[in-house]
Amino acid sequence: MRILGRHLIVEYCDCDRASLDNIAYLEHHMNEAVRRSGATIVRSVFHRYNPQGVSGAVIIAESHFSIHSWPEYGYASVDFFTCGDSVDPMKAAEYMKEMLGAEHVDIKELRRGIPSDVDEVINHKPIDSPLSAAS
Repeated sequence: MRILGRHLIVEYCDCDRASLDNIAYLEHHMNEAVRRSGATIVRSVFHRYNPQGVSGAVIIAESHFSIHSWPEYGYASVDFFTCGDSVDPMKAAEYMKEMLGAEHVDIKELRRGIPSDVDEVINHKPIDSPLSAAS
């Protein structure tokens, strides 16, 4: 695979239920997770459901982080998708574990990119790209 990025899919279980239903708390800490990973925030959008639960996405220059919470189950699903090699999504995942008070965490890491016979990390914005010439 010609690797463009890392995608962590994280299941946080047995979390603090009040934190999972607090939109301001989740948005603040997801944005802090971005900063701790070394990524750059572009925009943050969060929504609280009635009667409970929050979904949110932080768009970053290097891709995105997203969260969906189920306070009634003490559960949150979170994606940390980053491109390039200057960002460490694992730092964000560890930070959110602490902030959610998660007792159990399951992390799956996917390499995202272009199928190939050779494994290599490639620049996600090549200078000689036909798309960059059209901009």
